Amino acid sequence: MTIIRNFIQTHPIHALLFDLNGTMVHDMPYHTRAWHQIFVSLGVDITYEDTKKECYGKNEEVIERVMPGQFPLDVRTEMGWKKEAIYRREFEAELGLIPGLSAFLQEASQQNLKMAIGSAAIKENIDFVIDGCEIRHYFDALVSADDVVKSKPHPETFLKCAEKLQTHATHCLVFEDTPKGVECAVNAGMHCVVLLTTHEKDEFNPYKDWVVDYIHDYK
Repeated sequence: MTIIRNFIQTHPIHALLFDLNGTMVHDMPYHTRAWHQIFVSLGVDITYEDTKKECYGKNEEVIERVMPGQFPLDVRTEMGWKKEAIYRREFEAELGLIPGLSAFLQEASQQNLKMAIGSAAIKENIDFVIDGCEIRHYFDALVSADDVVKSKPHPETFLKCAEKLQTHATHCLVFEDTPKGVECAVNAGMHCVVLLTTHEKDEFNPYKDWVVDYIHDYK
């Protein structure tokens, strides 16, 4: 974390933007298993690893990528709600922040850094995490899948966070765990810290010039 603290101190960073899943809580395996369970139940021949590669963007987009043209939007929305119910039920007992994050949020707050969450998760899932972990008071803005038209890697999510925080994009530092999420940040003109909770370091090579550090937790 020394590299990150030095970057914040030596650059005009006024805000920290956090993805949620895999970045604040180590829950991506639960999302992947929930999607895999649904796809297999529908007869899709897809592996867990291939399902993992599709776990980005809005639920309706995930379904359309895996099963193109098979379901209208309202049915995909209902399927997404079913998936989220599975995820919350199975992850609830394990709900907790990635090690060191609680102290890091407190430190950032004491330094008067603005903070926001910009996630492709639905609002109910964001509420599930931040209320369950009692960290809502740290965040000045929340941007969910319900608040954007275009999902990551389009920059709308993080640009909307910056707008809500009344902070220029170049003064924001993003915390992400997926290549698509990092691409979103880069498209917004923002540097990134990569959490290696879900993907391998070499998967982020296309964006390495924008990555401040690679970490496994916030200790």
